[in-house]
Amino acid sequence: MKVLITPRSFAKHDKRALELLRSNNIEIVANPQNGILNEAQMRKCIAGCEGVIIGVDPLNARVMSVAPSLRAVAKYGVGVDNIDLAYCKQHGIEISRTVGANSEAVADYAFALILSLARKVIPIDEKCRTGDWSKLTTSDVSRKTLGLIGLGAIGRQMVKRAKGFSMNILAYDVVWDDTYAKEEGVVQADIDTICGECDFISLHLPLLPDTRLLIDGRRIALMRPNACLINTARGGLIDDGALLAALRENRIAGAGLDAFAQEPPEDKEWFSLKNVIIGSHCAASTSGAADNMSWMAACNLLRGLGFSDSEFSNQGDGDNV
Repeated sequence: MKVLITPRSFAKHDKRALELLRSNNIEIVANPQNGILNEAQMRKCIAGCEGVIIGVDPLNARVMSVAPSLRAVAKYGVGVDNIDLAYCKQHGIEISRTVGANSEAVADYAFALILSLARKVIPIDEKCRTGDWSKLTTSDVSRKTLGLIGLGAIGRQMVKRAKGFSMNILAYDVVWDDTYAKEEGVVQADIDTICGECDFISLHLPLLPDTRLLIDGRRIALMRPNACLINTARGGLIDDGALLAALRENRIAGAGLDAFAQEPPEDKEWFSLKNVIIGSHCAASTSGAADNMSWMAACNLLRGLGFSDSEFSNQGDGDNV
């Protein structure tokens, strides 16, 4: 039984997930590239496979059509916008996600972006390296207002971190948990209110048809001049052109972006702006998160392929789509 594994960090630090698959007679087809596979490469690699552990590589109908025996897709992460869900449903292909496996790592990175932007960590470092020891006046994070657009596993980890800084927290989520919000002191707000009233705005939503370009030019125009926008979710949530213009014209204070609609971004102006911190979609890239996602994805895949929990070590958990 052949299985394609595309994430380069799969079992990179802890080999147990790889050993689990091999011990169940799984033949591994590894990512042959030092990067994300394109559609043509995916079609070549997935042919003949019954399962796939997928990162952000394209898994559309054209790719899956060359693998008629495909039965299970295990997402290495939670976002499924790169997977043709309708095709999977039509062909009885089970999809699973590693919900919660990387939530702490992503929240750590998102909060690191908040701190780095507010305290101008990178500009100060650059000045010091040239021998310039003059001081820059920076912004506080403590007691400021954080807006969370998305209050799932990662959003809730952000709440924990924000409370340590005595921040006021506004949040939006499609499914609102009033009991949780009251216990944690989180105030429910709509997206426009969050954009207009918060010092820091952090996105934690999946990319769906109704969330694409959620942060458009109109909502960016609502933001305060001191506002910083953080995106460790999906690039398609933001109108990149509108945000680029706002940053260029200093209409908002800054942005911390770990995701773009096109990665790397095609417009080279992103790399010259001093009020943006750019990441390579790496918020979840810690050894601990990779180990968690690897194990959960391997267990999920085996379940999707019809193995019972009694046939392999019953550790880890997941979430079926």
